[in-house]
Amino acid sequence: MNLQRWRWIPNALTFLRILLIVPFAVALQAGDYRRALAIFFLAACTDAIDGFLARHFNWRSRLGAIADPLADKALLITAYLMLTLTSVLPVWLFVVVLGRDLLIVAGALAYHYGIGRYDMEPSVPGKINTFVQILVALAIIVLLADLPMPPWVVDAGIWLVAASAVFSGAHYLGIWGLRAWRAKRS
Repeated sequence: MNLQRWRWIPNALTFLRILLIVPFAVALQAGDYRRALAIFFLAACTDAIDGFLARHFNWRSRLGAIADPLADKALLITAYLMLTLTSVLPVWLFVVVLGRDLLIVAGALAYHYGIGRYDMEPSVPGKINTFVQILVALAIIVLLADLPMPPWVVDAGIWLVAASAVFSGAHYLGIWGLRAWRAKRS
C-alpha cells in the first residue's frame, strides 16, 4: 500500500485547527466555556495527530513546518485575546504575550533579511513558555467552565505566563543577537 498518497493529512489537520479558532473565540466571547474547552481539546488532538503522522510516516513538508506552529500560536493568542477582552486576564499580560511573539517574528525577519537564512527552531525556554501558556489558558478555561480547579490558578497563571514570556523573549533576543553579531564579524 502506498502511504505517500496520504501525506496531505497532517497539513489538513493543521488547517482544521486554524478553522477551529473562530468557533473557539466565539465560545469564549459568549462565556460558553465548556464548548470552548471541547474545541480547545479537539484542536490539541489535531495537533498531536498531525505531529505523530508527520514524524512516524515522514510526511513532513515545508508548509507544515511553517503552518503548524503558526496554527498553535494563533490558537493561543486567540485564547489570551478573548480572555483579555472578557476581562478575565489583564491587558498588560496580553501585551506581554503578543509583544514577545512580535519581537521574535521581527527579530527572525531582521536576521533573515540582514544576515541569512533563519530556521524556525524553538528554543527550550520557548517550548517551556508555550507549554506554560497552554497550561494556564487551559486551567483558566476549566475554572470558568465550573469544573474542579482552584481559583488561585488565575493569579498564579498570570505571573507565571508573564515571567515565562519575558524570560523566553529575552533568551531568543540574546541568542539570535549573539548569532547575528558573530555572523557580521566573520
